[in-house]
Amino acid sequence: MYLAIKELSQYLNIKPSTLYAWVAQGKIPHVKINRLIRFQKEEIDAWVESFKNDRPKAIPICRMGRSHEDIHALIDRAKREVYNTSHGRPDQDRARKEVDDGAV
Repeated sequence: MYLAIKELSQYLNIKPSTLYAWVAQGKIPHVKINRLIRFQKEEIDAWVESFKNDRPKAIPICRMGRSHEDIHALIDRAKREVYNTSHGRPDQDRARKEVDDGAV
């Protein structure tokens, strides 16, 4: 069974313009009959199924066996690396400016 752009658009709940772009980029299986674009339903179903195992793997935030103290130390170290003297934290910059201005 072959589907037209409008039918596939409804089937996949995708805008027809997106389908036209994917066809032009060769991202979606299709056939051209003269100048008409058609999609074989079985090929589209297999194409959609191919994305199921294409999910990125989750990065574990905390490994088993780590204590809360280890996590807090990791967060503190990350903050120190990000908020170094060349960048500064916004709240520290404000306090430093007040001291320099003689407000404190």
